[in-house]
Amino acid sequence: MGAQADRPADSPDPLFAPYTLGPCALRNRLVMAPMTRNRAGPGGVPQAINARYYAQRAGAGLIITEAAQVSGQGVGYPGTPGLHTEEQVEGWRMVVEAVHAAGGCIFAQLFHCGRISHPSLQPGGTAPVAPSALRPAGDAVTPEGPRPFVTPRALGLEEIPGVVEQFRHAARLAREAGFDGVEIHAANGYLLDQFLRDGTNRRRDRYGGSCENRARLLLEVTAAVIEVWDPRRVGVRLSPINPFNDIRDSDPQATFEYAARALAEARAGYLHVVEQGEGAFDFARLRARFTGPYIANGGYDAERARAALRSGYADLISFGVTFLANPDLPERVARGAPLNAPDPATFYGGDERGYLDYPRLEADRR
Repeated sequence: MGAQADRPADSPDPLFAPYTLGPCALRNRLVMAPMTRNRAGPGGVPQAINARYYAQRAGAGLIITEAAQVSGQGVGYPGTPGLHTEEQVEGWRMVVEAVHAAGGCIFAQLFHCGRISHPSLQPGGTAPVAPSALRPAGDAVTPEGPRPFVTPRALGLEEIPGVVEQFRHAARLAREAGFDGVEIHAANGYLLDQFLRDGTNRRRDRYGGSCENRARLLLEVTAAVIEVWDPRRVGVRLSPINPFNDIRDSDPQATFEYAARALAEARAGYLHVVEQGEGAFDFARLRARFTGPYIANGGYDAERARAALRSGYADLISFGVTFLANPDLPERVARGAPLNAPDPATFYGGDERGYLDYPRLEADRR
């Protein structure tokens, strides 16, 4: 998919070599990773504070938004944005226009939380859905505070096409809002990841058992989204060994190598992989199974990122908390300037503090 033509081996600083991601011309190789911030307005509608937050970080080669739920059923946290109503589209349009005005490129991340939810967040107070009726350990985040997860309801075979349609509908609304592309969130223990991993998927139908069956929903969702978008504008995020949200797999190497190869055959525009977690895993083998652009994530600093780009292992590197605390991260990296320290107490929910007030280098000079 043209990745080798953009390899920055001879660039003085490979992080600042331009990159062509499908039709999108990226100014650098630094990607802002998706990060939940719980600051959407009522009804999951993005608001002015969100537009300012993303516009501050438009110096990234690519911004991937915090995950937006594809339906009311997909909600798993209070204060998170959606992409399934016209009001949400209007809110996101404001965000996209602010990023574009600042010269940035922005993709919407689409997800369904599945069992990582609670009846208090579900339409009609119903149980969350999942591939199998297995209750996760831990507590859900609800408007009333932490509450124990409940046993989810296993999706009926006849319901699964409806889940695919939720992603297709959200993809259409992302186009309506003006996004440059979309990323399908199949990581971090949410619904698509729950289907992928055998620790959460005990089904005995065509969506359970073998790697091929467990990857089926992800591939159907990818095909549906590609019907809406140019495939070069459709990425997928995976997290093979991340145990977040009480999830695991008995053979992650086999599961995720199959998924990577199948996504390449499905013409996904890029693969975005969280390379942190528990247990041994050969990420180079996974990367070799995907023939398109590869975004590496997880514990990268500038020097490690440069090495990954120079070697051709990765095409882009995504940064999470580092971008959260440094709205002008590309400029800081280019100048070798000190980085702001993040404030974990303000990561989730709240107001402008810890959201819009991290200082920029220009402010440091005054």
